[in-house]
Amino acid sequence: MQGQTVFFQNKPRIIATGTIAGPKEAEGVVGKYADKALNDDMYGEDTYEKAECKMLTYAVRRSIQNARLEEKDIDLLISGDLLNQIISASFTARDFDFPFLGTYSACATLAEAFALAALFVNDGHADRVVAATGSHFSSAERQYRYPLELGNTRPPQSQWTVTGAGSAVIVRGNFCKTPPQKKTKGVDYEGKIAITSATFGRVVDFGVTDVNNMGAAMAPAACDTITRHFKDTGKKPSDYDLILTGDLGALGSRILKHLTKQKGVDIQKNHVDCGEIVYKVIEDEFQGGSGAGCSAVVFNSYIFDKLKKREINSVLLCATGALLSTVSAGQGESIPCICHAVAIENE
Repeated sequence: MQGQTVFFQNKPRIIATGTIAGPKEAEGVVGKYADKALNDDMYGEDTYEKAECKMLTYAVRRSIQNARLEEKDIDLLISGDLLNQIISASFTARDFDFPFLGTYSACATLAEAFALAALFVNDGHADRVVAATGSHFSSAERQYRYPLELGNTRPPQSQWTVTGAGSAVIVRGNFCKTPPQKKTKGVDYEGKIAITSATFGRVVDFGVTDVNNMGAAMAPAACDTITRHFKDTGKKPSDYDLILTGDLGALGSRILKHLTKQKGVDIQKNHVDCGEIVYKVIEDEFQGGSGAGCSAVVFNSYIFDKLKKREINSVLLCATGALLSTVSAGQGESIPCICHAVAIENE
């Protein structure tokens, strides 16, 4: 480990993903890349929380299917979500017969899960690990802000929590089952997409107390992890085709680019935020998307497809999370945040 960064000498591979997107999300860039696009965000359930759990279960199962594996082949599931006691991930895990490691970094959970999965695989503790997370707009709103029934006005700095889930199968070396005659969506049987390093973030708190302004709260944490990643690795922003943050939204992205430039790291040319691109028209969606499902849906569908096609070959995925609760916010606490970064590259 160099500084805060772990280097994976055995280069764990992402061989397949599975994604599901809500109706609003499916209208945007991820619509044609997701494995399943919903036309009803209830997903046939009677509560939003049950729908969120069902989406995550679908994503996990679909990623295993896309890898042409069976559930008995999986050694470990690493997953988390935004709800109290990560109930979506825990309830998802009860539907499967493999071990479960629950994680929580709020909206940074995908990068944390990827990093932990890579650690297990790289060090030989597991051969095949599933890393997954998701979120739901309506369940998150009533947990962190106000129930939708109240009809509260949304301030211009707010973001929409993405309704959707994403999952990836991370394996040792070039492991895969016998490939089918035809490659199918989500499968990389040559095993060329590798996780090469991970930078674990520190908790950063810049004193933001507005629960609607997640971008401003999380941008300093993203800046801290990104600059430390380049310091630890000796790389430059130009070494990546894409520096992909999770869910800062339009406002948070502008703040991040300003903060990193002050630190001598200019990411202007190749930075993209999942929250900025997930919806159809950013001007209609305030600051864009957020939530654990934001980076999970965008990376595991749209970005993973570009990696498979080699339209891009290196991505620094930097998922950001706001570590608040309704209790802490109600007591006037500021919002501590975190960002974990994972380098994902075509060999």
